[in-house]
Amino acid sequence: MMTDISTTRILILDDDPFILKLLARMLVNLGFPSVDCCENGVDALKLLDDAATRPDLILLDLNMPGMDGIEFVRHLVERKFTGSLILVSGEDERMLKTTEKLVQAHKIPILGYLQKPVQPEALRMQLMKLASSLSGQSEKGAASKTYDAVAIKNALNSGELVNYYQPKVRVETGEIAGVETLVRWHHPVDGVIYPNQFIGTAEKCGLINHLTQAVLRQAFAQAGIWQKLGCDLKVAVNVSMDNLASLDFQDTVVRLAAEAGVPPNRIVLEITESQLMGDVRVSLEILTRLRLKRFHLSIDDFGTGHSSLAQLRDIPFDELKIDQGFVHHASEDETLRAIYDASLALAKQLSMETVAEGVESREDWELLRQTGCDLAQGNFIARPMPAEELGGWVKKWRARIEAESLVSRSEGQAQ
Repeated sequence: MMTDISTTRILILDDDPFILKLLARMLVNLGFPSVDCCENGVDALKLLDDAATRPDLILLDLNMPGMDGIEFVRHLVERKFTGSLILVSGEDERMLKTTEKLVQAHKIPILGYLQKPVQPEALRMQLMKLASSLSGQSEKGAASKTYDAVAIKNALNSGELVNYYQPKVRVETGEIAGVETLVRWHHPVDGVIYPNQFIGTAEKCGLINHLTQAVLRQAFAQAGIWQKLGCDLKVAVNVSMDNLASLDFQDTVVRLAAEAGVPPNRIVLEITESQLMGDVRVSLEILTRLRLKRFHLSIDDFGTGHSSLAQLRDIPFDELKIDQGFVHHASEDETLRAIYDASLALAKQLSMETVAEGVESREDWELLRQTGCDLAQGNFIARPMPAEELGGWVKKWRARIEAESLVSRSEGQAQ
C-alpha cells in the first residue's frame, strides 16, 4: 500500500487500554509496525516534542478525562503539527463531523473519522487515504504557489487567461441548459493554474475589474458563437463584490453583451452570498438595474454565508445554487439532507430556479431526481472544459443518459 510503511510512525491516543491494544494490533496486521500508545494527552505531547518519536499520523479519541481530544488538537496547532489525524470515538456522527470541521479550520490534515467499535476494513480505508496524501504532497506544494500583481497583469495583457465551461443540465430530461464560466490561467511554465492561486491577489491589487472584464468579454463572445450554431445555452459568469463597488460595472456588462450580440436573458451573473455583506446600496442598484434589463441573477453557494435570507429578501435573484457541501452525500447524511431539502423548498416557494452544485455521484443525481431539483452541475456530469470540447461532450452525455438510464424513457424522449 505504501513504499515507506516501516518508517510511518503512528500514535494512538485513547484512555481505554483495551482500545489501545486493539488498534495497535490492527495497525501491525495492516503493515504499520511503528506504533506508540498513550492513555492521556500529556504523555502524547511529550512524544510530539521529541523529534525521534514525533508521529506522522495520530489516531485520536475525543472524550477522555483530563485533556480531551478537542484540547489536544489546540496543542497540535501550537506545535505546528504537520502530520495527519484520524478521529476515533464513540460520539455520534454529528459530533465527529463538527470536530472534523474544527480540525480542518486549524489547517491540520484530517483523513476522516472512525466510530467505535472500529472495524479493520474501515481503518484500512483511512490508511489508504494516508498513502494517497503522501504520494500527492509534491503536487500539493506546486498547487499552493501564488502569483504577484505583475505576473497577473502580464497574463491579462498576453491573453493567457482562458475560460473553461462546466455544463448545467436539466435533471428531468438530462438536456444541457447552460454552462458556468470558470477562468484558468494557461501559464507558459507552470501549466494550467486555478483561480484560487491568483483571484485573491487580483482583488487585493485592484486588478479584479480588469480580470472580470476579460472573462466577460470571452464568455459573451463564446455565447454569441453558440447562439449562431443554434445552441440555446445560458452562460453564467461569477462576479466579485469588488466589481459591484462601482456603478460603471452595470454599463460595462450591458455594453459587452450588446457588442457580442447576446440577449441579456441568456446571461447569468452568479454572486457569492458572502460577498454581499455590509453596505449593499451600490451593489443593490447595480443588480436591480441589470435585472430590469433581463440579465439573470444567481445567488451562488447558498447556505455558506451569513445573511442568506436577508439577501433573498432584498436582491432580485431568480436562481439559487445550493452549495456543493449540502449536495454531495446528502442522500446518506441526515443533516445535509435537511439543509438541502430546506434550500430547495425555499427556492420553490420563491419561484426561483434551483441548481445543485457538486453532483459527484449517481447517488447525488438520484436525490435530485427524487426531489425535483431543476438543474445539476458537478463532476458526475462533466468537469470544466475548453469551449471547443463542449460539442463532443454533449454527444457522449446523451449516450450516457441512455446507457445508464439517468432519466426515465418518457423524459428522455422529450428532448
